Amino acid sequence: MIIRPNETFEVIWIGWLVSWMAASFWSGRTAKRATTWETWAYRVAIFAGALLIAPWTASLLGEKQIWDVDNTGAYALVGVMLVGLLLTWLARIHLGRLWSSAITRKEQHRVVDTGPYAYVRHPIYAGIITALIATAIIEATLAALVGAVLISLGLWLKARAEERFLMGELGPDAYRSYCSRVPMLIPFLPRH
Repeated sequence: MIIRPNETFEVIWIGWLVSWMAASFWSGRTAKRATTWETWAYRVAIFAGALLIAPWTASLLGEKQIWDVDNTGAYALVGVMLVGLLLTWLARIHLGRLWSSAITRKEQHRVVDTGPYAYVRHPIYAGIITALIATAIIEATLAALVGAVLISLGLWLKARAEERFLMGELGPDAYRSYCSRVPMLIPFLPRH
């Protein structure tokens, strides 16, 4: 039995999500948590986007695909998605116990600027966005495209809020220096 590309995407996303949640038990102790209106803004955007990009949403809305992706293109997109999700795991493993799903300062928190964090300040978000773009392209519905945009916007908002929080918690000298050297989400962008 051959698994179709759409089913492959679903299986990979479910596997990633389950493993991501299970790994949350390896996180270190939280010293301080950020809770602001921005926290709710990014969460709402991510939640709404997740509902829209889910494969059953287009069916419920009666949407048709905007374009067709052949099997070769679909499996290439599976590869792009896997690269994005592997980047999330590489970054998370590199962060170790400093990782958190919320904006927090962990005990003994420090600026991490090695591994994937030497190329982008938020490699987990960059990897998720990459995987989302591949997913939206293969789903080829307006709902999936809007969902990917909303989640990407939510992750960008979260990254901005996280940076403001860490600037205050870790000190502007350490964090501002890191921000001046390393782009936020897209590697190799020239810094101003």
